[in-house]
Amino acid sequence: MSKICELTGKGPIKGSHIWRSGKAKKSGGIGTHVTAITKRRFLPNLQRVKAVINGEVRYIRVTAKALKEGLVTKPAKRTWKKPAAV
Repeated sequence: MSKICELTGKGPIKGSHIWRSGKAKKSGGIGTHVTAITKRRFLPNLQRVKAVINGEVRYIRVTAKALKEGLVTKPAKRTWKKPAAV
């Protein structure tokens, strides 16, 4: 499954994890130094939700930001009830 939002198209982005060692100057040290830099990925906060798309209800994977902004139209709640036992 791809980690891409179906509405906004937002996907993973690249970044770095930076390791530092040493004591900060304001804490009495000689300053911190970078000892290693490794690559990492920042993944979008995807949620699987039911949405109305082209008149039909289906599951889509969208970012939490898209949900907060109201880009997803959720289906109406079911009102059907089980018939009473005879």
